[in-house]
Amino acid sequence: METVDEFLIAERSYSDNESMLSVGLANIHAEVPDLEANKDKILRAASIFADRGVNVAVFPEFSLSGYFWDEHEDCLAYMKEAVTENQADWIESELQPLLGNGFEAILLNGLTAAEGKDRFLNRTFAVGRDPDYLADENTYDKVFLPGIEKDYTDSGRDDRLVLQTRHGRLGFTTCYDYLFSELLREYSMVEEVDAIVQIASWRAAGNRDYPGMNLRTDRYYGDLWDYVLPAASATNQVWTIACNAVGDHGVTGAPFWGGSGIWAPSGACLIQASHVREELVIVHNVDLKGAQESEKDDFDYAFDFKQIYRPLGDSGTFVRDLS
Repeated sequence: METVDEFLIAERSYSDNESMLSVGLANIHAEVPDLEANKDKILRAASIFADRGVNVAVFPEFSLSGYFWDEHEDCLAYMKEAVTENQADWIESELQPLLGNGFEAILLNGLTAAEGKDRFLNRTFAVGRDPDYLADENTYDKVFLPGIEKDYTDSGRDDRLVLQTRHGRLGFTTCYDYLFSELLREYSMVEEVDAIVQIASWRAAGNRDYPGMNLRTDRYYGDLWDYVLPAASATNQVWTIACNAVGDHGVTGAPFWGGSGIWAPSGACLIQASHVREELVIVHNVDLKGAQESEKDDFDYAFDFKQIYRPLGDSGTFVRDLS
């Protein structure tokens, strides 16, 4: 790997077909509270992606603002300053001019004001050449909210977003959303996306202890990331293009797991970034549609599922007691 402008870069090619998707993943750390440092880092990474022939660049959840913390008043004041609408001039004067010559979109995540007082929506959006990148119909609002996020943000409810690109159809999840199989099934079997773009600030630490089996882990949530992404990619037969934050939170010290990467519809991990350090991952010429069709030559889960499954409606579940 080489280092450019303080970033380690891992660059690979999936194929020789230059008409296919080239994707860049920013496995980076957001400073908290330091909005300007985050904007500078995003701009430097996006410039490298542009120079390296990336078509679509993906940044982690909360890459503009950084993650929440417990001191509510301080956190709230900072997040109000950091809302995406306040960064529009910077996006339009600094990021949008990078686009063109094959660089098609920069996928970012930030907060936007919700209807309630002092409430936000967690919004993912694609910065393209058009001015309407924050319009409701062009954005994805995080649906499932864990822990502290409920203190600040509202759910996007049944929000979904599919981007139709020349490379294929891209669906979106944000962090915790990815654990909900119904959402992934909706994307894969109803919307028939080719890839799910998973944008996250997925933490590492979590204790699970099974003393009778001599098994313990203090990085449960990090392990879960590494287990779930390949499994969900395989069972839904879609690509997962995942970009996660890395490094320790600037206020709480909580570590984020990193591990940004690309998982094929087989579940195979093609590349994965570090769990502890910042890296830019670039993969050129990814054949989204070809690999998906090849995987379905053996078993087409969506076809088989639709042949059998019917909504349960008012039917009941019978429980047999063997105790």
